[in-house]
Amino acid sequence: QVQLVESGGGLVQPGGSLRLSCTASGFTFSSYWMYWVRQAPGKGLEWVSIIDTSGRTVYADSVKGRFTISRDNANNTLSLQMNSLKPEDTAVYYCNFLPRFGSWGQGTQVTVSS
Repeated sequence: QVQLVESGGGLVQPGGSLRLSCTASGFTFSSYWMYWVRQAPGKGLEWVSIIDTSGRTVYADSVKGRFTISRDNANNTLSLQMNSLKPEDTAVYYCNFLPRFGSWGQGTQVTVSS
């Protein structure tokens, strides 16, 4: 049974940092491309970043230069280091793996506010 558990969210001031984690189980983590999406209040899902099995990464323009995605295959963990946070980064963040889209975990809430 596939499980994805996101954690690490919280309330942070603009300009601050947070590190999100996604602990995966029920599938061969190292064999899949992993990605993060987010959903801001009242809006649809927005793709944030993806990492392939070799560690190559791609970012949405809105987070490029501020966010860093990484993976730890030994511990089946996906991470998202978020720096220079802005109020528009406020959202619930979810992880998943390709080609799956849907069946989201509970997500982790990130709130950027002074």
